[in-house]
Amino acid sequence: MNPQATDRRAPSLTLAVLALGGVAYALLQSLVAPALPDIQKELNTTPSAVAWVLTGYLLSASVATPIVGRLGDMFGKARVLMIVLVILCFGTALAAVASSIGVLIIARVIQGVGGGIFPLAFGIIRDEFPREKVAGAIGLMSALLGIGGGLGIVLAGVIVDNLSYHWLFWLPLVAIVISAVATHFYVPESPIKTPGKINWVAAGLMSLGLAGVLLAVSEGQSWGWLSGKTIGLFVVGLLLLAAWVRTEFRSDEPLVDMNMMRIKGVWTTNLVALLLGVGMYSSFILVPQLVQADPDAAGYGFGSTVTQAGLFMLPSAFFMLFAGAFAGKLEARFGSKPPLMVGTAFTAAAFLLLIVAHDQKLGIYLSSALQGIGIGLAFASLANLIVQNVRQDQTGVATGMNTVMRSLGGAIGGQIAAAILASEIVNQVPSEDAFTIAFVFCFVALLVGLATSLIIPGRPRPDRARGAVATGTEA
Repeated sequence: MNPQATDRRAPSLTLAVLALGGVAYALLQSLVAPALPDIQKELNTTPSAVAWVLTGYLLSASVATPIVGRLGDMFGKARVLMIVLVILCFGTALAAVASSIGVLIIARVIQGVGGGIFPLAFGIIRDEFPREKVAGAIGLMSALLGIGGGLGIVLAGVIVDNLSYHWLFWLPLVAIVISAVATHFYVPESPIKTPGKINWVAAGLMSLGLAGVLLAVSEGQSWGWLSGKTIGLFVVGLLLLAAWVRTEFRSDEPLVDMNMMRIKGVWTTNLVALLLGVGMYSSFILVPQLVQADPDAAGYGFGSTVTQAGLFMLPSAFFMLFAGAFAGKLEARFGSKPPLMVGTAFTAAAFLLLIVAHDQKLGIYLSSALQGIGIGLAFASLANLIVQNVRQDQTGVATGMNTVMRSLGGAIGGQIAAAILASEIVNQVPSEDAFTIAFVFCFVALLVGLATSLIIPGRPRPDRARGAVATGTEA
């Protein structure tokens, strides 16, 4: 009997396979961050060069994710997912054996293609799952992006302290290989496709524009935020993105339908995603540095090791999983907007607690728990809000762009947070006031996100919802 035929009746098995691949990718996103000093030492390279281990991955993921989502809409989501997992396997194996910084950076760029796992998974769930299971499954998959990120920070120290940085890639590789094999046998191919072709001119403009903006943001601290190189690259990136938008509006077969991006429920949700990305990824930079600071030399911190610093993030990872799984039940009763609002409010409260109580271990643990609940609820809701506002054949590219907005927010937020710390150095370490200012920046960003979430259209009535799905516009 054909496994794919039977597994259409087993959405839980399909979800488990998709979740395994999603967690592996999300782990790869954050595992290397705490280990960068070790990687720099072992490969005998410079801080600016080793930073590309993160920057290259982020650039690749931001560019590849919407393109992969569009390819899935066109040629079949399960088929494209299988190809993406194979590419991710190759990139991860190459990273695991890399003995030079150049090879490791190339491997990380290849790994970034794995960002397409999430929009493809959202599309498969929407196409194949019973309607009553769609919201919960999408919510859990969406939350995995945050869960994996949090777990990566927690596990990195343990792996590097007891093994070597190579195991940061060997361990996820096992999960990716299992996911690829299981996808071949147990993930059914959707009959819902959108015939067409890729607008490669638009893809090129989008890729170069995003790369320019993200590179300027990533390197702004080392180049100087007001240097000609940073400003010039940022302006060129924005001009290329403007040309991309113009091209998409004029195209008969756009890569990303700009009319779709103008839907109120889409652009508002994307803006909230960007601001949530600012908060989550900034915390990955700020909290470990804060708790690892020597209290005798810096006047703050707890002198934690890398492994101990990861434990401060453990409540966040745990509560993300809990909240992501619970979000589906909330969505079924209240719609996706209220959980997003509550999640954004909880995340803002987490930074408020850091502002006033970052000198106490209990305050940081409580903040981590609040952020886990907030990000879990909010990330789960984001994907569902996008899905309910676009046509079924636009699911891949629409959710792909939403994922890009989270990554873009992370890049911007992380670099601004790092710049704030670098702006106030006392005795060769950031001052405590610098951490407070960075926490205030994140808190304000999330308040803007909360205000934006208020204007997202709520759950439409059934007759209006059918009209929205049919036309691809808000009701």
